[in-house]
Amino acid sequence: MNNNRLLLPAMALGLILAITSCKKEDEIKAPEFVSFELGYNNSGSAVIGDDLHIDAEILAEGKVANIRITIHHEGGHGKTSLLDEEWEVDSTYTTSYAGARNIDFHEHIDIPGTAEAGDYHFHLIVTDMEGNRTEKEAELLLVLPTDNTAPVVSISSAPAEAQIFTNGQDITISGTVTDETALGGMYIGLVRVAQGLQDSEVNATNTITLLHTHIFDTDKHHNFSASIKVGASSDNNTPPKEITGDIAWTLGEYYILVKAKDAFGGNWGFSQRYPVQIDI
Repeated sequence: MNNNRLLLPAMALGLILAITSCKKEDEIKAPEFVSFELGYNNSGSAVIGDDLHIDAEILAEGKVANIRITIHHEGGHGKTSLLDEEWEVDSTYTTSYAGARNIDFHEHIDIPGTAEAGDYHFHLIVTDMEGNRTEKEAELLLVLPTDNTAPVVSISSAPAEAQIFTNGQDITISGTVTDETALGGMYIGLVRVAQGLQDSEVNATNTITLLHTHIFDTDKHHNFSASIKVGASSDNNTPPKEITGDIAWTLGEYYILVKAKDAFGGNWGFSQRYPVQIDI
């Protein structure tokens, strides 16, 4: 018998197994949720007239292409609500996330005062550049405000009025925020005077972030200290955003603003404005 005839099928089988093994090793895993948080203290709820806190650590071997959030009322799914207008969300995010393998997805969605209280469905969908898709589904409860008192912001240390800061110097502010019921969020921004923003308009999208947090020492009290280096390429937002475009460093007048909101009323408390001069 010709032994070569027996070897050829065996060799062919080995080659097929090797190719199959390589394909399995080369397969890109679908995106994974390492952690996920929805609502204040991961409560799965949010207050009407306030915003919904969302935070998720996502690992995507195939790199993130986009992230989509949909929210619809219980029994929605295309059904007609008894209300003339039903609050729902369908938003896709790419900026700051596309092309990344490991991200902290941190976003806030405004909830209008006209939204109906009750149960909603929440979906967070991650698609990678290989076309793999992973979805996180959760129940969301919208409730009416129960806290009518805004947090109090107290400053213990801040720059001298109109103090001049040059490239490489740190601008620092510290103090405390308190609330009678529970703190929900806090933001400290360095604002260019020429922007003409109202205090309520100051946020992570339009100013240089010194601090943006929803984690506090206790539910009702938090000590803070925040700083930014003049000329830094990115700020302290989560995730950090580049200090470029409309918020790029410029020579001129700025001010620091500290703002904090409660967890169950959508009320904001503000510090006074602390003016500084940037010489860059």
